[in-house]
Amino acid sequence: MSENSTNSNQADQGMGFETAMAELESIIRQMEGQQLPLQDALAAFKRGTALLQQCQQTLADAEQQVRILTEQQTLTPFQDK
Repeated sequence: MSENSTNSNQADQGMGFETAMAELESIIRQMEGQQLPLQDALAAFKRGTALLQQCQQTLADAEQQVRILTEQQTLTPFQDK
């Protein structure tokens, strides 16, 4: 993995859900609205895929917390594996 990819992944860990969604929406608009050169399109697709995975994980964690809350009647922080 390149240093840029590692730094990007580390930065994404601290990125909030709303920020990640906003960036993902921007990437989608850019890809739909323009004829991007192949390299740019591939880079945008790769970044969008990473953001999508992050957002899906955030939503899955939130869903698990809601399940815990409804089962135990108190909110217990979700402990990731």
